[in-house]
Amino acid sequence: MPSCNQDNKLPLPHLSFADRILAWFMRHGRKDLPWQQNKTPYSVWVSEIMLQQTQVSTVIPFYQKFMQRFPDVVSLADAPEDDVLHHWTGLGYYARARNLQKAARQIRDQHQGQFPLDKEAVMTLPGIGRSTAGAILSLACHQPHAILDGNVKRVLARHGAIAGWPGEKKVETRLWQLAEALTPATNTADYNQAMMDMGATLCTRSKPNCLHCPVHQDCRAFALDSQTEFPGKKAKKALPERHTIMLLPKWQNQVLIYKRPPTGLWGGLWGFYQADSEPQVEEQIRALGLGQHRRQELSGFRHTFSHFHLHIRPLVLELANAPKVDAVHEDQQLWYQLDQPANVGLAAPTQTLFSTLRKHQADNAGAF
Repeated sequence: MPSCNQDNKLPLPHLSFADRILAWFMRHGRKDLPWQQNKTPYSVWVSEIMLQQTQVSTVIPFYQKFMQRFPDVVSLADAPEDDVLHHWTGLGYYARARNLQKAARQIRDQHQGQFPLDKEAVMTLPGIGRSTAGAILSLACHQPHAILDGNVKRVLARHGAIAGWPGEKKVETRLWQLAEALTPATNTADYNQAMMDMGATLCTRSKPNCLHCPVHQDCRAFALDSQTEFPGKKAKKALPERHTIMLLPKWQNQVLIYKRPPTGLWGGLWGFYQADSEPQVEEQIRALGLGQHRRQELSGFRHTFSHFHLHIRPLVLELANAPKVDAVHEDQQLWYQLDQPANVGLAAPTQTLFSTLRKHQADNAGAF
């Protein structure tokens, strides 16, 4: 990885917002997370993408396995997509993984495999916006860039009593102005890490620990005793309800799954064929050439996305005879062995149903 060394001098001692944040960080900040050791732009980038909408405790084991398998940009760029998605299975928001690999390939092909160190160039990479670019270059290279992730938005919105939902452009603009104004030109890496730590450990969504906050003395939300009113929340809308029947063709210890299209719901992941109605179930069975089978319906469940609820009705199709290989779609279909899982990316409901099938086999000696 290229060197990112820059001057990292401490600011002159005074009681600015940044100095209080930095003093708190020296005593209480998190400094032993896996991606904080031997930092490179690549390692910070991977961690930042994983941490989007995912808690640190969840990310740590995924990060460690991911970095062991893909230790640098080129290894990620050269890997099969299924391998990347397999190592992301369980983290959710799979577009992050697909964009991560797209960006790695762009770095390999356009930047000679070296992570770019110019902010504008970084922001041209898939899945990297203004805040993520600032985080990578400040944390790994000590460049003086402000950040504005979810934790930082919460700290700044409360400290400045900035009303409104941060997803609104005018609110986000005000928060960026404040972030730029408060971010120090030196020691930026520690400051940005401190702001993220503050939001994660003190200035939490509920029950913020204000008396231990180093900047509570001039926090406007604290003075108004209205911490939980900031930042403003997005207006809630009732999520639509959708329904699907998932088909689980099963022969002995194998279950048929297929690779979904690269875009859209569960893009690029492996999952079960679906139907919206009983007639469509029959159509799918004929199209797949499954032949004689016995059916058993498993307990249904609901899977929630950010924009709708999906009610899933699983239908096991226990085949009477060994399935025929579909030579036309062989590269897009897989008879998944329950006792020898393939290294492919799986949609969350697919994982859930595989676990259910394994339990059924254990309880019923392999019979449905």
